[in-house]
Amino acid sequence: MRISPVQWLFLFIPIAFVLERMHVPAPLVFFSAALAIVPIATLIVRATEQIATRTGDAIGGLLNATFGNAPEIIISVVALRAGLQEMVLASLAGAILANLLLALGLAFFLGGLRHHYQDYNPLAGRVYASMMFLSVVSLAAPGAFSRIVSADIAVVGQSTLNLGLAVLLLVAYGLYLVYMLRTHPELFKSAEGDAASHEAGPAWSIPRAAATLVGASALAAWMSEILVGAAEATGKSLGMTETFIGIVFLAIVGGAAESGSAIAMARKNRMDLSLGIAMGSCIQIALFVAPLLVILSLFLTPEPFQLAFNRGEMSALFCAVLIGALVAGDGRSNWFKGVQLLTVYGILAMLFYFMPEVRP
Repeated sequence: MRISPVQWLFLFIPIAFVLERMHVPAPLVFFSAALAIVPIATLIVRATEQIATRTGDAIGGLLNATFGNAPEIIISVVALRAGLQEMVLASLAGAILANLLLALGLAFFLGGLRHHYQDYNPLAGRVYASMMFLSVVSLAAPGAFSRIVSADIAVVGQSTLNLGLAVLLLVAYGLYLVYMLRTHPELFKSAEGDAASHEAGPAWSIPRAAATLVGASALAAWMSEILVGAAEATGKSLGMTETFIGIVFLAIVGGAAESGSAIAMARKNRMDLSLGIAMGSCIQIALFVAPLLVILSLFLTPEPFQLAFNRGEMSALFCAVLIGALVAGDGRSNWFKGVQLLTVYGILAMLFYFMPEVRP
């Protein structure tokens, strides 16, 4: 049986564990854990594709985003317990940027190099875009509140606002799932019909695919926990701010699973599934992961988590949602659309690299 080059990267799972125990320099631990997540992501890609052939691309994308975001939740809880609220805020904003601009941009670009045009359901694209705009407006509210009112009022009111907003966003996400899966599933139907026609290779059983998805997500969460433990020291040794570490490094590695899935599906000309993974993950981070962290912080962390993004993060999110909606709204992609998204991501990444540490 031939072993692919990616599968050799599984060796970095024990390597990262041993390096962490040996207390070697943080960058070695960080990048070993990052490399270990790459083959884990390929397992999630394979399992998701197998499930999607039986459930449809909308549910397949939702499952991939859900399991792919497990490392993001683990990373954030560990960082919050360490008191790194700014890094968590940056990683949440960065995860949205990475999925909407980097992952979708690479999916459009690499898929477009193989296929002249790639079609997907434009109705689903517009629903995703409108939900993304709702998400960003919701995330902007607490930070805007603290800047508008006086400091004394903000201290009291912002905590209540955060908790109320978290509950509201979770309700909105639940209703979004009902809308997508129950009342209006036709809006998310694949533009190319039955996904099973794309399946290559032997089919997996549902139990095998589900077990692989759960197991791979657990491994990704474990490696992510090791990675976040070395993230702060790695950034300091490389001369990077806490915000840049969160918005670029942690976001990319924490979202490697769903990003890899979106890119792989695009290369197989399954753009509905690719779009569902990338944009669905953004929606889930904003409407589920972020408010869930607010509630979990009441029980698991030293102080409540405040959704108070700074001006730079919110400006970047609004720019990303705007360009994402413009590029992805017509139901057809090509390689140059990918270039447009990647260019915006590169601009924002450079801005955050040179931007000094800022507070809300």
